[in-house]
Amino acid sequence: MSKHEADSSQLYQTELEDLQQIGDLKIRRLTHDDVADIDKLMKDVVSRLPSRTLFATDDIDYLNAHIEDHGEIYGAWADDRLVAYSVLAFPGSAAKNLGREFGIAEDELHRVAVFDATIVHESVRGRGLQRYFHRLREQRARARGFLYVYSTVHPENEASRRNLEAAGFSLQFTRPMYGGHPRYCYAKLLV
Repeated sequence: MSKHEADSSQLYQTELEDLQQIGDLKIRRLTHDDVADIDKLMKDVVSRLPSRTLFATDDIDYLNAHIEDHGEIYGAWADDRLVAYSVLAFPGSAAKNLGREFGIAEDELHRVAVFDATIVHESVRGRGLQRYFHRLREQRARARGFLYVYSTVHPENEASRRNLEAAGFSLQFTRPMYGGHPRYCYAKLLV
């Protein structure tokens, strides 16, 4: 086993343990056992948004695929209740790889990671969770050797836009996505 493989294996073990305590919230990498909680939280929070177009919901298959094979999902727990989660996607050469939208060559698509969905329950907003998840996902993307990181956000989602920009992402273009809904498309180069 190479040093990189050993480091990656050790890092994966650490990911399954608690990563950090933020006040009364425990942050950890989520597993397949958590998918029902992720889905429940997503549907609950989205049901109270002023418009369903503000967030592109995911299905159970997507969530399961992004637990290990095509990404990583991290969550914040208050006692035994999931109150926030965030997805780091590894799209590879899949048709949905955002790298194509940004003009990345086919032979570089394996170096693209995506800051995908982040949901934070209203009861824990304002505690810096989205910023924490941005730092964590960037750290994980770097550790896995990704070079390009992309994210999309609805133009009216000011908090998410501010947090992406504070994390060093720059707005590249606006385009209809996810069923024709407007999205700002952000990029960051990990150098």
